[in-house]
Amino acid sequence: MPDRIMRRVRAKGRGWVFTPKHFVDFGTRGSVDMALSRLAKTGLIRRIGRGLYDYPRQHAKLGALSPDADSIAAALSTQTGDKLAPSGAAAANRLGLSTQVPAKASYATSGSTRTKQAAGRSLTLRHSRAPVINDAPDSANAIVQALAYLGKDQIDANVIQRFARRIDDRDMKALLQARPLMSGWMGDVVLKIDAVRHG
Repeated sequence: MPDRIMRRVRAKGRGWVFTPKHFVDFGTRGSVDMALSRLAKTGLIRRIGRGLYDYPRQHAKLGALSPDADSIAAALSTQTGDKLAPSGAAAANRLGLSTQVPAKASYATSGSTRTKQAAGRSLTLRHSRAPVINDAPDSANAIVQALAYLGKDQIDANVIQRFARRIDDRDMKALLQARPLMSGWMGDVVLKIDAVRHG
């Protein structure tokens, strides 16, 4: 089993963060845990937190590099089954609507609010009042979280134009399908973004 696990890990590439759940199709949880533990001892993979491993990127001088926060968050999402999206502040910053850069890695989650430690990093997961859309691109979820963060009164024609420029057809489809999950004003903003894109 370790060989099969390493084949999948290598196929994903360096920097990938994973959990035993990524290999449930290979056998029992116990046998997967044992194989991962063995691989970590050999140094092929690295244990970075409880039930979290990575295939570290290597730097010629610095050696193994830390995984990025988004990769850890994606693995946590798989581990717990909760959906994650960029936090409202991070989303607004990514979309160019705020100059505030969150000091700590923070994510909106469909689960409970908590802090997770992994690879020497502290990740804050906050329960989101806005929906975290299942199977939607990060960019679509970023817009929902940015809307919640900015609030109804901050959304003007300029902001709607910016949103419209930042998304593609797949994002738009996900946002339109998720309108029933959103508060009324958010759903209306989604329709305005769609109208600008087709205007």
